[in-house]
Amino acid sequence: MTDEEIIDLFFERSEQAIGELAKKHGRAAERVVRNILGDRRDTEECLSDTWLGVWNAIPPNRPELLQSFVCKIARNLATKRYHAGTARKRDGRYDLALDELADCLPDRGGVEELLSAKELAEAINRFLDTLSYEDRFLFMRRYWYAEALPVVAHMAGMSYGTATVRLHRVREKLKKQLLKEGVLI
Repeated sequence: MTDEEIIDLFFERSEQAIGELAKKHGRAAERVVRNILGDRRDTEECLSDTWLGVWNAIPPNRPELLQSFVCKIARNLATKRYHAGTARKRDGRYDLALDELADCLPDRGGVEELLSAKELAEAINRFLDTLSYEDRFLFMRRYWYAEALPVVAHMAGMSYGTATVRLHRVREKLKKQLLKEGVLI
C-alpha cells in the first residue's frame, strides 16, 4: 500500500490505517524509539503512543513524507519518555549523543524558545544540505536516529576512530555556521 493510500485511510478514519502504517513504517519508528529508550517494554508502549499520535495528527495534516512524519512523532515521544524516566537518574546512552551537540546548540528558554527552535531547525537543515552524503549520514544516524557511535561507524563502513573524528569535524562546522548565522551566540 502506498503512503498516499495510507493517509487516505486516516482521512476516512479507518482503523486499517494504523495497521497499514505499522506494517510499512513500523520498523523505522521502532528503531528510532529503541535507540533512544533501549528498553523493549518502553519501546512497545511508545510505539502505541506513536500510532495514537499519528491518528490524532492525520487529519488535519497530510504529510508529504509519511515515514519522516511518523519517525518525528516517535522520536519526540521517545525523547519525552526518556527524559521523564531519567530525571532521577542519568542513563548516559542518549545523553552522550546530546552532550556531543551541546556546544553547537543554543541554550535558551522562556518566550523565545519556540521561535529559536524553528530558526535552529531551519539553520541545521541548511547546514545539512552543505554536507557530503557520508557526513550527513553520520550526523543523521548519530543525532536524529540516536544510533550508538560504533553502530554508526559500522553502517558507514569506517572505523570507530574515523567516525568519531568526522563527527567532531561536522559538529565544529555546524557550530561555526550557527555562529555565522547568529543562531548561536
